[in-house]
Formats: sequence, structure tokens, C-alpha cells
Amino acid sequence: MSPLGRFDYTVDLPLKLSILIPVYNERTVVRRSLEQVLRAPLPEGMERELVIVDDCSRDGTWDILQEIAASNPCIRLFRHQVNQGKGAAVRTAIGHAEGDFCLIQDADLEYDPHEYPVLLKPLLEGRADAVFGSRYLAGESRRVLPFWHTVINQTLTLISNIFSNIHVTDMETCYKVFRTDLLKSIPIRSNRFGFEPEITMKCAKRRLRIYEVPISYHGRTYEEGKKIGWKDGLQALGVILRFWLIDDLYADTRGREAIINLTRTPAYIEWLCSLLRRELGDSVFELSAGLGTFTARLMGRRLRYVAVDPDPLHLHALQNRFLRTPNVEIGACRPDAPEDFESWAGQFDSALAVNVLEGLEKPEAALQGMGRVLRPGGRLLLVAPQGPWLYGSVDRAMGQLRRFRKKDISRMLEQCGFQLLWIRDINKAGVFGWWLASRLFHRRRLSKLTLKLFDKTVWLWRLADRLLPWHGLTMVVAAKWKGSDSGPDRLD
Repeated sequence: MSPLGRFDYTVDLPLKLSILIPVYNERTVVRRSLEQVLRAPLPEGMERELVIVDDCSRDGTWDILQEIAASNPCIRLFRHQVNQGKGAAVRTAIGHAEGDFCLIQDADLEYDPHEYPVLLKPLLEGRADAVFGSRYLAGESRRVLPFWHTVINQTLTLISNIFSNIHVTDMETCYKVFRTDLLKSIPIRSNRFGFEPEITMKCAKRRLRIYEVPISYHGRTYEEGKKIGWKDGLQALGVILRFWLIDDLYADTRGREAIINLTRTPAYIEWLCSLLRRELGDSVFELSAGLGTFTARLMGRRLRYVAVDPDPLHLHALQNRFLRTPNVEIGACRPDAPEDFESWAGQFDSALAVNVLEGLEKPEAALQGMGRVLRPGGRLLLVAPQGPWLYGSVDRAMGQLRRFRKKDISRMLEQCGFQLLWIRDINKAGVFGWWLASRLFHRRRLSKLTLKLFDKTVWLWRLADRLLPWHGLTMVVAAKWKGSDSGPDRLD
């Protein structure tokens, strides 16, 4: 790239940049600001749209915006009937964005639109999912502002880094650019300036690839119209703590809450993995891998581990998580579409599906697909919920359509070309608690505290499984693909 403000390359495909502009009482500067945004350099071939949300301005800003929009077809103008705050205005703008990337631009001329090239470069090169423009890296220029304003900014950034476990130098920066598909998938709850720490915390928890680039800054004083104050600093602190405690990460939570809950139970996961690990061969195919919770624990010492999922957001998370893990491959595959398995036909010693079959209309299709990827005599490992009489509100909220009986699993396996090897009951002690939560009290989720207490006492429940006479809450199943009768009974 050539000097600041210019691109020396074009984009390969038609792309559009959505510039999201929240506006509130900015009649003195909004015309000049939008003129700069409309002239800002973009790579050749990239279109722009300005998604402007007026947050119920009372000083004549709305009239100016209407005048400008009337002569610029790339401007899409929206208005709140009640003042709600910057976060609410950005949320509205995100909902209307149609571009491939979203860039947040304040209307107050504190940030220079001529720096769009710097902000876009990591995204266009495919290195980043989000780019933050930092006022504290070495930029072109930065207006010197009051000391305590800088101290508060950097303190909030430090606290955000502590709780998010990432290192950014400027969490409160306005200039944030995102892939639109990812930004739309993140629920925004903050209405005011809490948007900045909220989106930072959620990007960190989602493990998005965040880059920082230096930008210039021409900050305003309060006399010149700056609106953020010390109360917003306190609110930002509260937002950091709130979204550290709450995993509100996906706008569409169907099936994802259960996956996120798994990450809170490492001891339970290891319990399951101890049963699965001994049956896995050198090459493993994991169906509907989600966020890679089991992948990370089971991939070690495997020559090849393929993790597939139908959800683009899960695929993105998997690609980021295992970007530098050479023995792990990521692919798209619908579990109930046997044709999606064809590219991996006959390549694996083992196939794994953890909590997959219960969410499918036709679980037999997934079993047939996994049989397709296995070599003759290969192992199939399943983890599935047990006990139809336990099916209730928690199951429905998790997207589960059923709970299985052992004979159901055995019948399906036989029909799909597998020979059942063994079924192991897991978590017998949890049966009563699940019945209370799901059938008696009709709860939709298990609390963080419940999950944490359960995980801390897994050692006790493992011991109880040896003593209690009834079926477990979950079953682990091993079967052999009957493509051939040859091969050992166990793949070590």
C-alpha cells in the first residue's frame, strides 16, 4: 500500500463497505464530516454505503441529513423517535448494513476517513475478522488532550484486557471495522457508550482475529461538543464485568447455548474423552464439532483429525482455533446429508459424533454418512442423551428432538451397517436433577453455578456410576463398521 490515504491495489471481487454513522446533535460538523466520508479513498472496485442513524437530534441535524441524503444515493438514512444512545444507533445501523465489511464512523470529525485504507488492509488480506484503530500506536498525528481523559481511557482498556484476556491498546476507539456476517451474529445490548467494551469482550470470547492499526486522532473538548463523560466510564466498567460473567455471544442461540455450556465443564469433558480416546485411531472424523471443545482434547497424537460442521459461524471459530495445528483440518458438512460425506469416503479409522443425533430429524442419515467415511472395521464413537422419559424443557431449549433408549441406538446402528461393540452409562447421579429441572420445574437452561458445582464434583459422580443400578443421563457408544470383518477389535 502506498502512503496513507491511498490504495495501490484493487479487490478481486465486487465488495461493499458499510459505513455506520450514529449521529446526535451534530449540525455544526455533520455536513463537513459526511463530505469527508463520501470522498474517503477505497480500493478500486469497492462500493460504499453510508448507513446513518439520527438518534433523535433536536438541533436541526435531521434536516441537514435529509438534504444531504437526497443528493447522494449511497446514503441510507434512519431516525430514532426517542434518543437512546450511541450503542442503540449502531445496533440499528448494523441491522440495515448490506456491505461485506462494517466500519463505525462517528460524525464529529475526531477520526479521519482518509485512514480507511489502513483499517481495511488486514481484512482485505484475509488476516483479520476485526480491526481496531488505535490512537495510542504510532500514528500520523494526535491532538494532545487532557491528561485525566487519557488516564481513564487507558485504565478502562487495561481492565478490559484483564477480563477478556486479549491485549489491545485502545478499547474505547471509535474506529472498529468488522466482517459484516460476524458483526450481525453478535447481539448488541448496550445502548450508550458501553457498546465499545461490550463488542470488545464478545469479540475476545468468540476468538475473532483482532488486529490493531495506528490512526490519527483529533479529539474535541467538551466545549466543542464532546459528549462522553465520567458516568460513561463507570458504565463501561459495569459492561466489562457484565459480559465477562455472561456468555451472550450469538444473536441466534439455537443449538449454541449447549455448546457454550460444555466449555464450562472441563472435568466432565475429560471424563467423556477418557472413554473416547482409547478407541480412536490415527485418523479421526468428527461430525458437528461446534467450537472444537472435544477436538482440542482428542486431536493430540493423531496423524489426521478432520472436524466438520454445518454452521458457518462454528466453522469460522474452528478455523481460527486450529489455524496453526497442522494435523487438524476443517470442513463444511451437513450431518443429515449423506452426499456431503463423499469427499472423505473411506479415509478414516474413526468417526465421532458428540451430542449430534438427538438434534436431527433423520439420525440414520448421519450414521450412514459416518459409515461412508470409515475404512472397513473402523470405529464409530457416539455420545447421546439417554432416557425418553427425561425429555423436557431443557432438551427443547437446547434444540434436541429426542432422548434415546439403548435399543433405539442398537437398532439404528444395525440398520446402518454397524456392529455394536459396547454402550457405557454416564452420569447416573444426574438423572434426578435433570428430571427436576426439565420435567418438574420446566427450566430452559442450567445455571452457571449448577454447571460449575457439577463439574467440581465429577469425581464423585464417576464413583457413583459404579454403584448406582439405573441407566445414566448420557450414554457413550462404540460400534464397528461392517464393511469388512477384518481388523482388530480395538484401534490403539
